[in-house]
Amino acid sequence: MLEESSFACLFPQYREKYLKEVWPEVKRVLGVHFVKAELDLIEGSMTVRTTKKTYDPYIILKARDMIKLLARSVPIAQAKKILDDGMFCDIIKIGGIVRNKEKFVKRRQRLVGPNGSTLKAIELLTNSYVLVQGQTVSVMGSPKSIKLVQRLVEDCMKNIHPVYHIKELMIKRELEKDPALAKENWERFLPQFKKRNVARKTLKKSQIKKRKEKSLFPPEQTPRKEDLLMESGEYFVTEEQTQMKKAAEILEKRQAKTAERKRNRQKAFEPSEQNSIQKRMKGGGKEQESRDFPSSSSQGALNGDDNNINAQALAEKFKIREKKRKLKAREDEGSAHPLL
Repeated sequence: MLEESSFACLFPQYREKYLKEVWPEVKRVLGVHFVKAELDLIEGSMTVRTTKKTYDPYIILKARDMIKLLARSVPIAQAKKILDDGMFCDIIKIGGIVRNKEKFVKRRQRLVGPNGSTLKAIELLTNSYVLVQGQTVSVMGSPKSIKLVQRLVEDCMKNIHPVYHIKELMIKRELEKDPALAKENWERFLPQFKKRNVARKTLKKSQIKKRKEKSLFPPEQTPRKEDLLMESGEYFVTEEQTQMKKAAEILEKRQAKTAERKRNRQKAFEPSEQNSIQKRMKGGGKEQESRDFPSSSSQGALNGDDNNINAQALAEKFKIREKKRKLKAREDEGSAHPLL
């Protein structure tokens, strides 16, 4: 070839020992196709490049795939098969599908299966070579088998068990043997697996918090204490005026409390509803007695007396009042002059 083409690939440190051992074999395999291979242990890279004797232009791409597979822990005995016609490869990245590390490890192990049984079943049904290593899955085979494995691996990392795909592939293999069903639709023969979801607790409309509408502009600056005082005019008031204002507020509160106390005192002298009802009941009883047994005054009125008021009884009342007043006056004089 007139122009030189080259590809380089990095490899992890744990592969350094193995690559150092098998590198003579790699050089020999690529040398048959006149491709030069170089191993740089300092940088940790492998390089393949064409020479003047290289006659196949596509062999450099095959050599690139070979060093990629070697970097992903594929043994040399399997990796050199990629140089054959009709053999293709793909390295599926599964690292970014699952965020949780524990879930990722469980699902990756599900792909391998107990003692590698699931992986072996996938290889037999798809006629391909599959290797799970770290965060990648290396696949070697025909384009059709690579697509099948790619779909299976991605679904496994999305929590769909590989056994469903394995069952489907087994049924398809049996259907392929029957020439009568070659041109028919196989959907009715394939199993339909429904995804089982655990009933999740649904929130009510009242429990769902509404998102606040975010403004494009930043929020307004909150006013300082000085700004609020300036707005109200208190900032320019002197100390004497503030003290006078406080004193006026205290006086106003005192007056309000005094008025309230006065009202409470007056309530004690006001007749309650219960007392008024009792008085009415008593008054009603006396009226009933007067109706049953009429008094002397009423009898006098009935006899035709002009004066309804009993003068004698009234005079006696006044005498009793006068005696009480004099007695009270004497008591007051005695309390005023205790030594006499």
